[in-house]
Amino acid sequence: MAILSVSISATIPNSHISRSNVSLKTSFLNNPLVNLKFFGAPAPNSKKNGMVVRMSYEAGVGVMGTKLGMMSFFEPNGKVVPVTVVGFKEGNIVTQVKTEATDGYNAVQVGYRRVRDRKLTKPEMGHLQKAGAIPMRHLQEFRLVSVDGFEANQGLVFDDLFKEGDLVDVAGTTIGKGFQGGIKRHHFKRGPMTHGSKSHRALGSIGAGTTPGHVYKGKKMPGRMGGTKRKIRKLKIVKVDNDLNVVMIKGAVPGKPGNLLRITPAKIVGKNIPKS
Repeated sequence: MAILSVSISATIPNSHISRSNVSLKTSFLNNPLVNLKFFGAPAPNSKKNGMVVRMSYEAGVGVMGTKLGMMSFFEPNGKVVPVTVVGFKEGNIVTQVKTEATDGYNAVQVGYRRVRDRKLTKPEMGHLQKAGAIPMRHLQEFRLVSVDGFEANQGLVFDDLFKEGDLVDVAGTTIGKGFQGGIKRHHFKRGPMTHGSKSHRALGSIGAGTTPGHVYKGKKMPGRMGGTKRKIRKLKIVKVDNDLNVVMIKGAVPGKPGNLLRITPAKIVGKNIPKS
């Protein structure tokens, strides 16, 4: 298989003052199936649901944003599509560049959303001051094959990394529903509501009384619902508004308005792999 490379030429602010032309490159391995077992991916040439996983690393560096809500968007052909509006506060600045020589792997740590100094601990402030960055609430890293072209206190602009029509993966924390029963949590059917029925929304029997005499692990039962990390893959960017500093992504993303989102280029999996 040939090397798959993605090159994004962008004009990125450096130290919030000067702007220099930087080429952000992400090169994939000659054999992307190497070390897939380490990342919990299927073994080489293994198939699951008719698809073969060909990549384990992120497709490139991403950014963080804030979910603002949903609305309807009219495409040029008149079609109405639901979109999620994502806004960007101060941040998305490179706070650390990790390499194999220093940390054992290549990654870029990005900070997002400015906060007051007293909101952070002294170790957190020292870490950001070492990079020359402003105080930021959120720090996330994006693992890459190569970190060439990245440096500390380098700003990442969404418009320079993504364009309208690109596919992205959006990760966030789902809305917490609290402790819920089996009907709402797992869509179980309820019992009859007529007179004489003793079971309306109760779970009912959960296992045999004799053999095997225990409840199997993984049994669907009432419990905590929502509040977990989820990622929606391959969502299309339909609009990038630089004036309002927002982006519109087709479809729904995890979380409620105000939640933090992690946006990365869509991974190439299965049938979408270009033939070498």
